[in-house]
Amino acid sequence: MGCCNRRCGLIAGAVLGAVVAILGGILIPVGNIVIEGTVEKEAVIESGTTAYDNWVSTGANVYRQLWIFDLKNPIEVLQYGARPVVVEKGPYTYRIRYLPKENITFNPNNTVSFLLPQGAIFEPSMSVGSEEDNVTSLNLAVAGAYSLVPPLLHFVLENRIKASNSSLFQRRTVKELLWGYTDPLLNGTIGVFSPYNGTYDGYYNVYNGKDDISKVGIIDRWRGEESLDFWDDKYCDMINGTDASSFPPFVDKKKPLYFFSSDICRSVSAGYEKKLNLKGIEVYHYTLQPSTLASPTVNPDNQCFCRDMKTTKNCTLAGVLDISSCQDGRPIYISLPHFLHGSPSLQDQVVGLNPNEEHHNTFLDVEPTTGFTLRFAKRIQVNMMYGPSKVITYVAFHLLKCLDYTIFPLVWLNETATLDDETADMFKRELTSRIQMLDIIQKTLLGVGVSVFCLCLISYFVVWRGEGKLA
Repeated sequence: MGCCNRRCGLIAGAVLGAVVAILGGILIPVGNIVIEGTVEKEAVIESGTTAYDNWVSTGANVYRQLWIFDLKNPIEVLQYGARPVVVEKGPYTYRIRYLPKENITFNPNNTVSFLLPQGAIFEPSMSVGSEEDNVTSLNLAVAGAYSLVPPLLHFVLENRIKASNSSLFQRRTVKELLWGYTDPLLNGTIGVFSPYNGTYDGYYNVYNGKDDISKVGIIDRWRGEESLDFWDDKYCDMINGTDASSFPPFVDKKKPLYFFSSDICRSVSAGYEKKLNLKGIEVYHYTLQPSTLASPTVNPDNQCFCRDMKTTKNCTLAGVLDISSCQDGRPIYISLPHFLHGSPSLQDQVVGLNPNEEHHNTFLDVEPTTGFTLRFAKRIQVNMMYGPSKVITYVAFHLLKCLDYTIFPLVWLNETATLDDETADMFKRELTSRIQMLDIIQKTLLGVGVSVFCLCLISYFVVWRGEGKLA
């Protein structure tokens, strides 16, 4: 009777272990369903969700660090056609994106439209010097006029240059160069980022994800249009992805992330590189793909971004994007800082450049479950072009000495933000810790259940075998 009770107890234990293991196994898909449901609910852009609160106004401080290329040999360049020698000066740091989105309107087709206000506040404690620091750089008005005025009318431009006592290069304060000054050639205001404060980016129209969470944050329209009109090509004019502040949840690292940047007038993609731990949160680290600014000879998809056969050397030049078509014809070229991933000729034209992958490439750190971007660094360089002219030979602007077109670096920026400790703790408390706890419970139940089942089963056979010998 005792042996029978012992065997029955072991069988009951094995059954109980199996039930516990099955319960742990069942919790895996059930838990995943619960997590997905919670994330999908909170990722929707509508009042009351976690996504909405962070979407309306950026929680983390966003800074724009600026390094200006200070020209050291302007006279040699003008009089002898020497290569420009530059020294990087910075950072000069500004806080941006501190204003909440405006004119937020929810539309019947599950999209939401808004304006993104622009503003920049100087941060002296995070800067190398004052906004009143002086730098020598390219004369924006003269370089712009050189490209905008047809060569046949360059003699008119030379007269205007003489009358305004302008030169190819100029001495300006950091504040003037970046945010604007009154130029004698134009009799108007000009600056690298002028106008900026008090302006708006948009309208943007994005999907709110209410009917399809896989589309949340994806841009439907920009400035009222589904595509751009800068490149005269259906592919290059596509508006792809989000604005990079977030992506649809449940990120698949095998697929690139697409985002649109109005700064460079096009959509780009970033590829997965590795996993990182950011303040206790696992994130996917994405970097801008080298093919983004590759020449059309390497990446044929970039053929429609090639605008000028002369300056791009028959579309073989890599590393720069001519955005004059979205800058009212001004000869502005966008690149990565120090012409990273650019053709050797770009770095050979200017002395003092040292491209570095770690410091000069753009990256995004994205939490894969929610799709939220928790840290990013957008790094781009603004350049302008000047070149040879047989007509403009005024001593202060002697383009006859220029042997080739030169893409001159003006400034490069690092627009960056990362979640603070308080936000990281909240994120872990509300999401990560719950997922980890559920995972622990699942594995514990599964492990304990299987262990009890196996132990009871083995013990049962040991008892059964012992009873057989006694019989």
